[in-house]
Amino acid sequence: MREIQMVDLRAQYENLKDEIDRAIQAVLQSTAFIKGPEVGMFEDELKEYSGARHVVSCANGTDALQIAMMSLGLNHGDEVITTNFTFVATIEVLALLGLKPVIVDPDPGTFNISPDSIRKAITPRTRAIIPVHLFGQCADMESILSIAAGHNLFVVEDAAQATGARFIFSNGNVKKAGTIGTIGTTSFFPSKNLGCYGDGGALFTDDDELAGKIRSIANHGMKIRYHYNYVGINSRLDTLQAAILRVKLRHLDSYNEARRHAADYYDKAFKECQDIMVPLRSSFSSHIFHQYTLKVKGGKRDELKRYLGERGIPSMIYYPGPLHMQNAYRYLGYGENDFPVTNSLCREVLSLPVHTEMDREQLEYITGCVLEFFNNN
Repeated sequence: MREIQMVDLRAQYENLKDEIDRAIQAVLQSTAFIKGPEVGMFEDELKEYSGARHVVSCANGTDALQIAMMSLGLNHGDEVITTNFTFVATIEVLALLGLKPVIVDPDPGTFNISPDSIRKAITPRTRAIIPVHLFGQCADMESILSIAAGHNLFVVEDAAQATGARFIFSNGNVKKAGTIGTIGTTSFFPSKNLGCYGDGGALFTDDDELAGKIRSIANHGMKIRYHYNYVGINSRLDTLQAAILRVKLRHLDSYNEARRHAADYYDKAFKECQDIMVPLRSSFSSHIFHQYTLKVKGGKRDELKRYLGERGIPSMIYYPGPLHMQNAYRYLGYGENDFPVTNSLCREVLSLPVHTEMDREQLEYITGCVLEFFNNN
């Protein structure tokens, strides 16, 4: 059996080696390492894939969030509502820009931000909502858009873990994650479902004016060379990464399907196990399983993680500590017990390996070890 990885990037590369190597070699021959033609071609292809009117690439997913917030014209101290159960980048950019993060509990089943929690957190200072499409499926965007419309709020989607996921509206309309709100953002970190071989990110919007502002902010605030319309940053997707992403974008749907296949196997194997709860799949969203995250009952999560590690099975805890208790964000003034759902999830969640190259032998071994643990404990 091949060594089990959380994400097997080597095996994925070996399967695409000829395509990837040709793409890299073409860039090396061109020497157009910054703003080469591959960048524009990738943006166009991602625009076609996503259905967004505009796609602007940038250096990483955190920059994408920062650029999105900078483009909205918010003022110091304006409040932005987001989830407590997410990677720190989501609130980090708000703090850096002098905005006030207002964090709320997620839904305990989907792990995504709770619309009810959003409603309760709105004040006269609220200007935007950042839903995070966590672990590969969309938050309840129909409800979130309704809330935003009722209060004249921007919606900035953090779709870093959900590129390719589909949201199904109650009227049957379908949109891709990141193309539903005012602006969408994503990351191409190597472990993502669509990942490059370094850092990379992108923004999506259907708003022509916002798209122009976003593109300018990402390029030092320039619209015309050496003329600065806005305070900007330097955030570019380099040409090598764009070339790699062009290759991998052609395989994204099959990659997402492979992850779903692994998740289906896990679901079936764990169906009768009362000690764990498999990921809840929302009726309004496809799930592309950036992570396959269990809830482990009875306080056995850490013990299960050790047990699997001793048997050569990696696992990860996303996320081990709530944002409101991190030293950097204690200034927000939240109490330890203000977020019972988040606190509970941080004690219970455990993500198992899930990626595009998993085979049946690996899945059988992983599920067998998990079930063996609970049978013996």
